[in-house]
Amino acid sequence: MRIKISSDSTCDLSPSLVRENEINIIPLCVTKAGESFRDGVDIQPADIFAHVAAGGDLCGTTAVSVGEYSENFKRLSEENDGVIHICLGSAFSSTYQNACIAAEDYPNVRVIDSQNLSTGQGHVVLEAVKLAKQLDDLDEIAKVLNELTPRVEASFILDQLDYMVKGGRCSMVAALGANLLKLKPCIEVAGGKMSVCKKYRGSLDKCLDQYVTDRLKDRTDIVPERIFITYTTCTDSGLDIVRSKVKEYGSFSQVLETNAGCTVSCHCGPRTLGVLFIRSK
Repeated sequence: MRIKISSDSTCDLSPSLVRENEINIIPLCVTKAGESFRDGVDIQPADIFAHVAAGGDLCGTTAVSVGEYSENFKRLSEENDGVIHICLGSAFSSTYQNACIAAEDYPNVRVIDSQNLSTGQGHVVLEAVKLAKQLDDLDEIAKVLNELTPRVEASFILDQLDYMVKGGRCSMVAALGANLLKLKPCIEVAGGKMSVCKKYRGSLDKCLDQYVTDRLKDRTDIVPERIFITYTTCTDSGLDIVRSKVKEYGSFSQVLETNAGCTVSCHCGPRTLGVLFIRSK
């Protein structure tokens, strides 16, 4: 039985991982200066950062429409015995709702709410790839994935709050205070929703060191198969620190580095980095 794995572009998997695993990617829409672009196709994070740095308004993202999902599901369902599509978390966008509506017309399509974003969603996608090789029952695969999603631990540390301010997620006063105190907030996805879980203080390199230590040190509940180091941009020194700490505190079979796509970039800005993994329980 041939089962095709599909995902929204928000999974932030590298082009090589997408090609290697033959994953179908459906891009979200990114709006910049009143024009629409396809995430990862017509626009890249560097374009967003350059636009904002030049004084432009913050870019936005728009969910994939029911019609776009329907076009993809029609093609994929005809070419394969079954289709599993993993969506950006339903709390962040209407993508999941739209995909479910489109899938009603295709009995061999199952839609999964990743309850996550970026490579937190990417973990679910890669687990779906594995399951598609082991199981022939679409409902069984969906059941396993739905049980997995709450165990994906996703977080990011932000170097600046400018993008949060422009996006209305943080006041200018709070951002000014954070900048004066050299505070770097850690954003965590829990229960399908995003919130600030901790604030680090000091240089970005120092904060990255402490952040990775907090996420990984003395943990006995982490699945050792795979961890993502995902970032919008990062200094060489910062990346070296993160790589060293991941190696020190974990024994992962795969340490995968990926660039965060346009969705994370639009809302978090440059110099945002996260380590994302799966808990065993």
